[in-house]
Amino acid sequence: MSMAVTDELERAREHFDAGEWGAALRTWESIDQGRLSADDLEDLAVAAYLVGRDSTAAEALQRAFQTCIDDADTLGAARRACWIAMIMSMAGQPAVGQGWASRAERLLDEFDEDVEERGYLEMNHVYAHLAVGELDEATESARRVADAGRRFANPDLFAAGISAEGRIILERGNVREGLALFDEAMVSVTAGEVSAVFAGMVYCTMIEGCQDVSDFGRAAAWTAALSQWCDRQPGLVPYRGQCAVHRGQICALHGAFSDAITEFDDALRRYRETSSPAAGFALALRGDIYRLTGEPDSAEDSYEQAAEFGYEPQPGLALLWLSRGRRDAALGAIRRLLVESQQPVERSRILPAAIEILIAAGELEQARESARELDHIACGFSCVALQAMAAYAAGAVELSDGDPAGALPYLRKARQLWIDLDCPYETARAQVLIGRGLRALSDTRSADATLAAAHRTFVDLGAKPAADEVAGLLTPEGFPAGLTDREVEVLRLVATGRSNGQIAAELVLSEKTVSRHLTNIFTKLDVNTRSAATAYAYEHGLM
Repeated sequence: MSMAVTDELERAREHFDAGEWGAALRTWESIDQGRLSADDLEDLAVAAYLVGRDSTAAEALQRAFQTCIDDADTLGAARRACWIAMIMSMAGQPAVGQGWASRAERLLDEFDEDVEERGYLEMNHVYAHLAVGELDEATESARRVADAGRRFANPDLFAAGISAEGRIILERGNVREGLALFDEAMVSVTAGEVSAVFAGMVYCTMIEGCQDVSDFGRAAAWTAALSQWCDRQPGLVPYRGQCAVHRGQICALHGAFSDAITEFDDALRRYRETSSPAAGFALALRGDIYRLTGEPDSAEDSYEQAAEFGYEPQPGLALLWLSRGRRDAALGAIRRLLVESQQPVERSRILPAAIEILIAAGELEQARESARELDHIACGFSCVALQAMAAYAAGAVELSDGDPAGALPYLRKARQLWIDLDCPYETARAQVLIGRGLRALSDTRSADATLAAAHRTFVDLGAKPAADEVAGLLTPEGFPAGLTDREVEVLRLVATGRSNGQIAAELVLSEKTVSRHLTNIFTKLDVNTRSAATAYAYEHGLM
């Protein structure tokens, strides 16, 4: 090999070791490929993958595979076949990936002894099992990956194995054990022991898992770490899209809606560069923000695009339908989701929206059952945001069922938890219900102050629909004795001679709720009978 070629190879390796993936790739590509060893071709492939050139990565690995076959290096060939399988699977070509995994398995069948390459093969088995919903088998494969990493002192396999196991365990509802495995995997990653491809995989696996169970504290901390990790590697492509999505989620959580849209748009641009199916998720998240900021057409467009990528944009789309008056469509969708979703993590993502829709549809008993289930899940997960959602849901049900005194402790708990998490939009939502509860208890001055604070927050955040709703609550309605809209509805029906059962049917409420409203009406009007309440309604022009 000439001195010039040797110098170029050294330069390429130096760029590679420094994480300068684009420079390393350009240098390797300037050399006659026939002069590159299997190891150099593998590193070339890694650099190509990390700058978003998946086809170049696959071609380089295939040349490395053939070089190993020609040199009778069976283990080396199996290792490269495993790499091709992983890259193809991550690039959205699982059938091609499985073909290469089968080739690697055939090569490894020649060896009776324990070899490191079986760990890489098991990583492909994890993907294959997950693709068909075989969670038990995927868990066992992930454990074998981690075990191989321990036996062969391979940080890549160890971190990838325990993070995959943690994600599967977490999705099945054992959140504490799953998060503990995540934390263990991240020790190796943050120590710089794990290579770039596997480090990116572990980061994204862990952050997505934390988002799924509403552990926003961990998600925010590791999103910041992922951003810094990406910034240290010029030219890195594959994980920047995910990083932008995660940053957008954190921005949305803290009420920075315009920044969240910017991040999601950045992620979509990067996903188009790599043809990533994850674009559907980013589009659905963008739709959620447009829904909150009062841009329903843009929200619907984003949700439709998400569906075109194969991602179901629920429950956000059902909430959009509800806001547009399509209550039956929203109710049908949410009931279908509740039937289809059986795992606790899945249900924790759906139940908050389901309870909101069920309350709006007057299905208070099912809403109450769903709120109890959400509280049970939140206690098991021990994630603060989920506990705040459960408290808010319980308060909303009690308030809608005519029990403001019973609702307020739940709502105050929810407000405080959201304050602690620095989530202004959710804090203001809790304040709105607190204000409504205070008004129902005739504490009008406190109610108005609470509602006004919520209105200011919504205006500052640009959450127009919520701001408009609160503005309506703050506008004097002219109802005497502090009667609420719902109480006036009930009183008018009482005055027409309808029974509690007839009122319940007409307003889509339970009879118990109607009875509670009637008790509150009697208290506010200082009357004891339906006839006296009827007389009051006519005397004060409420009919």
